[in-house]
Amino acid sequence: MTNTGTTKGNSTDRRSVLRNFAPLLIDVAVPIGAYYLLKNGFGMSTLMALALSSVVPAVRTGWGVLKSREVNGMAALILFVNVVSLLLSFVAGDPRLMIAKDSAVSSTIGIGIIVSVVLGKPMMTAGMKPWVVKGEAGREAAWARLHAGSARFRRAERMFSLVWGVVLLAECVVRVVGAYTLPVDTMVWAGNVIMVVAMALGFVVGGALGAGPMAAMVVAEAKSAAGEGRRAGEVPEARALVRAEPAPADLAPAG
Repeated sequence: MTNTGTTKGNSTDRRSVLRNFAPLLIDVAVPIGAYYLLKNGFGMSTLMALALSSVVPAVRTGWGVLKSREVNGMAALILFVNVVSLLLSFVAGDPRLMIAKDSAVSSTIGIGIIVSVVLGKPMMTAGMKPWVVKGEAGREAAWARLHAGSARFRRAERMFSLVWGVVLLAECVVRVVGAYTLPVDTMVWAGNVIMVVAMALGFVVGGALGAGPMAAMVVAEAKSAAGEGRRAGEVPEARALVRAEPAPADLAPAG
């Protein structure tokens, strides 16, 4: 029984790992592998290999839009940029444009995030808030109180989105420079390295300046509210005990 349980547990862990890494495999490994296979294995041109290797992420993005049964602004934007860039690359015949087209996605998203900060509705809050509140009602209420009454909390919220906007714009610049200065074969894999580094910077810097301080404030506020609630609950009990105690006059013998 123990071996069977262990085997099932290992099988579940493997499925979990595959499920977690599936997007990385589909979005990164498949396009890169397809590019080198088509170019070096089948002798296709660089442009044709790049175009065909972009089909999988484009189809994946389009399927995500259809599956959600609603207009997902981010997914629709990425799909639009992929399709237009693919068509432009065929017209221009420039494989470097195919590589640089990913920067259009980063720059557009980055600009959108920065604009949302300026408008007072930071776009990255939707993705960061579940990580902070962790589905706890106390933290959810603490978030609402801090968002309504703490300027420091709102400043950290804006900073988190601002960091991501700047990081994505910087990634755009680096990717474009690399696309037109490095060999195409190098940029096929280096572009993904640039993306991973940018994501890491976004998480580390955004966490240090935004999400981290916000999480600490939410935890402190939730604990404070819980402590006040306990103290408030103790007062009625104490009063009930006082009322239950007999008065000194009641203890004196009747005379």
